[in-house]
Amino acid sequence: MIGFPNAKLNLGLRILRKREDGYHDLETIFYPIALKDALEILPSTDLSIKVTGLTVNGDKDDNLCMMAYRLLKRNHTHLPSVSIHLHKTIPMGAGLGGGSADAAFTLKMLNEKFELGLSTEYLIKYALELGSDCPFFIINQPCLAKGRGEVLQKIGLDLSGYSFVLVNPGIHIDTGSAFSSIEVKPLKETFNLDEIVRKPVEHWKEILKNEFEETVASAHPIIAEIKHILYEKGAVYASMTGSGSTVFGLFTNPVNLEHSFPASFYVKNVPTF
Repeated sequence: MIGFPNAKLNLGLRILRKREDGYHDLETIFYPIALKDALEILPSTDLSIKVTGLTVNGDKDDNLCMMAYRLLKRNHTHLPSVSIHLHKTIPMGAGLGGGSADAAFTLKMLNEKFELGLSTEYLIKYALELGSDCPFFIINQPCLAKGRGEVLQKIGLDLSGYSFVLVNPGIHIDTGSAFSSIEVKPLKETFNLDEIVRKPVEHWKEILKNEFEETVASAHPIIAEIKHILYEKGAVYASMTGSGSTVFGLFTNPVNLEHSFPASFYVKNVPTF
């Protein structure tokens, strides 16, 4: 079985409070985009994983795909061993959710291939054990997310009329460190991200904010520079996604910006999902 785990963007991100369990309550809009890894799962005599494409640091046994398999195996002991081949094209530590997508797709593909009979609700519960972004990829449709990211409400947001440009300067942002360094500020006004993203995209620049952006940009000024260039080139909206370091721009017409940034940067035009 072959699947293609896709990336996501955060449209706005608000940190509401730090919880007693150490996590943070947040509010964001998850939007899927058509930047994809490739994932193959085959029955095997032994559990194994092969990773190609972009280099993934760390022990292979700690890969989220392997963790997803072991999580299901814990309660479904009849689950046979598999051989996993993951081809990485989504940059890591970039706020695009690539690792979370790989984990969630592993859960979904194992459930389908081996007929485990798990509902979407149970897949979301398993996914949350693997990471806060993982539950979104079980649904994989535009969603308003709250709690740690697992309280998901589908929204009718369609950005198919726009072109996405992703720019990543090659800076790896540790999500845990980003959360620990952000200052949680009291809400000055009541707002609903679902209502904000229903306004014309041209209005988002002033009202749709990612609260990680200021903190990350203060440590890495290149984030603000990328955003400035995207607006200079005609983006109707630009923002950092997640905890960074990818910045994206929405354009009304396709643009080629590869020569607007250093050759070492990852610059990608991404079609709508």
